[in-house]
Amino acid sequence: MCALVALAFLVPLGISLGEQARKEAIADAARRSALVIGALAVSTEPAVVQRAVEASGEDPATRPVVHGLGGDDTTGRADTAALARAVADRRSVVTDVPGGVLRLDPVVLGDTVAVVEVFVPGSALDEGATGRWLLLAAVAAALVGAAVLVVDRVAARAVDSTRGLVQAALAVGDGDLGVRVEPNGPRELAEAGYAFNRMADRLVTARTDERELVADLSHRLRTPLTVLRLDAEGLDSDDTSVGSFTEAELDRRRTIRRIRQAIVTLEGEIDVLIKTTRKAVAHEAGPAMCDVSEVVRDRMVFWSALAGDQNRPHRVSDGQLRIPAPVPRAELAAALDAVIGNVFRYTPQGTAFEVAVSRRDGYVAIRIDDAGPGIANPDRALRRGASDQGSTGLGLDIAKRVALQANGSVSIDRAQLGGASVVMLLADPEAIPRQVNRFGLVGRMARDAREQKAEGRRWPRRRPSAG
Repeated sequence: MCALVALAFLVPLGISLGEQARKEAIADAARRSALVIGALAVSTEPAVVQRAVEASGEDPATRPVVHGLGGDDTTGRADTAALARAVADRRSVVTDVPGGVLRLDPVVLGDTVAVVEVFVPGSALDEGATGRWLLLAAVAAALVGAAVLVVDRVAARAVDSTRGLVQAALAVGDGDLGVRVEPNGPRELAEAGYAFNRMADRLVTARTDERELVADLSHRLRTPLTVLRLDAEGLDSDDTSVGSFTEAELDRRRTIRRIRQAIVTLEGEIDVLIKTTRKAVAHEAGPAMCDVSEVVRDRMVFWSALAGDQNRPHRVSDGQLRIPAPVPRAELAAALDAVIGNVFRYTPQGTAFEVAVSRRDGYVAIRIDDAGPGIANPDRALRRGASDQGSTGLGLDIAKRVALQANGSVSIDRAQLGGASVVMLLADPEAIPRQVNRFGLVGRMARDAREQKAEGRRWPRRRPSAG
């Protein structure tokens, strides 16, 4: 196809250049004829005319010949008919003769008409034809080669784009939803690449939403499961090894044991499901934000109902204003449920508790206080899997991991209510770094001492960034 296009373009060009060379040769003949016509206009003397003829060119074969001056006209190549036509028409005539063409220019000299004949040989008409065609052939070959190279590069890009799209599709089919393609190549393939990336993004979003739904449903199952466990713990003893019991009493105690074992097993399975799905969601969705006050209010709706059943006085402090935190909502809700659930699990019914939210010094604080017996060894309680109460020890660890995810920490202290006080500190994403005042150190230390005395604790201050 490229060769045909080149031929269709270059063959007419070569013919046109040949016609142009012919016209230039005939125009040169007209110039030489004009020299003789000018001399005839001055004088018809043979000597004057001969000098003009000799001045028109060095080649005797192409010098003009003058007919009609009464001299010898046998030296010319024009026949009688051509001369008569030029005289009769009184205009220039170009006629073909063997070996070339003739240009006949009539000149009116009084009562007579002379004709100036100029011969143009065929070599002059086709001068440079061989080189011209060779040049055009070289140009055609170069165009075809360039077209083949360009087509090869374009085809290679298209093949590479198609291969990349196929490999990405196979990777997505194998479960790697993080793969993306660089849209390139022809427009259709580029559009296919953009469409593939949008499809992969939608798949990631759909899978993340699905896992968030699983985590949320698991989280919702965990809270009523806590109620079931608390109710099961309020049942009679399931010990059948000591004492003598009737058959009905043995069945009842065995049933209570099975209920408690089933609740423990179900709680463990739900914990594993929550941690697995939450880890996957956090890995895929990346950093997230939530409103701490809104999460606290939402979780206290459930725990308040349970507290009412157990006659537990409770209160939520400063949970009305919007306070953002850089953690996913499901993560923070799980941490709150873990800490508040410990209050219900390890303190007697009727024990009061309080949840407070505050914001200062670059941190968001969530404080859960209770009026129970407290925690004898706070450091041990914060270690994963360690518990003095016979549990799995994962409750405070969940809260600790959420706080660390938000560049914060978890601390345990004695509450003003008399029991344990668990404080979760989360980095405030909207906090402005404070400028260091070298001359305010004494006043700042005194203010911190007053605050520590009033609240029983001192929060860490965020240092201003070096930038």
